[in-house]
Amino acid sequence: MTILGTLLIGLVVGLIARFVTPGPNPRGIIVTIVIGIVGAVIATYGGQALGLYQVGEPAGFFGSVLGAVVLLVLLRLIGR
Repeated sequence: MTILGTLLIGLVVGLIARFVTPGPNPRGIIVTIVIGIVGAVIATYGGQALGLYQVGEPAGFFGSVLGAVVLLVLLRLIGR
């Protein structure tokens, strides 16, 4: 059930990040889930590096969306 929950939250975070970020986005539900999950990981470790989160504490929902948006912007810059 944990894996299913992670995939569902990754999908929701990825969809919100795709909606918030203007311009062309990668297509496909699998890519959207991966963007959401990687965005949460980026937000967790970035927040720990900035002192926003303690070690072992995951990022919140808004932090995960922000991490996914940052990932989408980076993918666009690399894609050019």
